[in-house]
Amino acid sequence: METLKIYTYANCDTCRRAVKWLVAHDIAFDERPIRDTPPTPVELRSMLAAYDGELRRLFNTSGRDYREQKLGEQLPTMKADQAIAMLAANGNLVKRPFLLGQRIALVGFAEPAWQVALGKE
Repeated sequence: METLKIYTYANCDTCRRAVKWLVAHDIAFDERPIRDTPPTPVELRSMLAAYDGELRRLFNTSGRDYREQKLGEQLPTMKADQAIAMLAANGNLVKRPFLLGQRIALVGFAEPAWQVALGKE
């Protein structure tokens, strides 16, 4: 199986649970700090495609940066290229954990969805 790339934030309980789950299931991964090295525009576009173009799914809607920039009001009319640029420039805005592989694209950690996507049912 390929090595997956997972973007996490050290103080995020959900990220820690996701990493622990990957380790428990012997799934190889490369962990990256989302604040220091946000996903690239190419990675963000891949994730956006996996979520049928639903921009909101890529944003950390409970984060301070999201609220301070009033992105909830802007998202309905925001162009994908603008959103991708914002996310690539500020890892705080990206929903985490952010897991990517050749045929895997998941944001957030919901164990049942990860089990299905990663063949660990």
